[in-house]
Amino acid sequence: MSNPSEPQTKQLSELLEAANKIVFFTGAGISTESGIPDFRSPGTGLWNKIQPIQFQDFIASEDARRESWRRKFAGDDKMLAAEPNEGHYAVARLIAAGKSLGVITQNVDNLHQQSGIDDAQIIELHGNATYAKCLHCERRYALEPFRQPFLESGQLPACSHCNGIVKTATISFGQAMPELEMQRAGEWTNATDLMIVLGSSLTVYPAAAFPEYAKQIGAKLVIINQQPTSLDASADLVIHAGIGVTLTAALKSVTLATH
Repeated sequence: MSNPSEPQTKQLSELLEAANKIVFFTGAGISTESGIPDFRSPGTGLWNKIQPIQFQDFIASEDARRESWRRKFAGDDKMLAAEPNEGHYAVARLIAAGKSLGVITQNVDNLHQQSGIDDAQIIELHGNATYAKCLHCERRYALEPFRQPFLESGQLPACSHCNGIVKTATISFGQAMPELEMQRAGEWTNATDLMIVLGSSLTVYPAAAFPEYAKQIGAKLVIINQQPTSLDASADLVIHAGIGVTLTAALKSVTLATH
């Protein structure tokens, strides 16, 4: 994991010090530092190995639902074992100090919550993989009670309230984006004075439009990502380095209030 240069760290510290309404926009890259694989890295991303299951197929096909749940329970161990890293904790510190409105995340791993950030200050654009929901009545379910019946007999999760189809609470390909979360993310984007992108390739729309729009309407834009993104040319600062090490170094020179 590469380190930022001293001039980059100094510039980031100055931007953090000057801002009062920071919005973080996080992607898979912040969680790879916790051992969770991302989706799109050449050769190692999950979508290089398996095709994503489309939402309409999940709805229409029992076989697709069965394959989706098989993948979920087969791959859960790595996500459940993951813990927040210093990047997550740096974001949490800035939010706790009142410097940030919160975090808009494309991630579904619950690590921002585990780092101590309140749910009200997290907008999950792509949902959350640590629980399930009925697609009909939206009742929320813990995953664990579904695990053994599925693994032992292939029994598909169903809603005990309305018998509707139950799915992990993530947004799949072809599934509508959550309206309330998109609205709130738009409000934060309009209000921010500094948008910081952490570990996102900025290729998935409409989510990736938020940093773009923030810059267009006058906010500063910082991108910290290992790989180049399509917004690098318009950003105020681009750092191709590790997220945790970069934020931790920059915070050493930032005055944070204690609440």
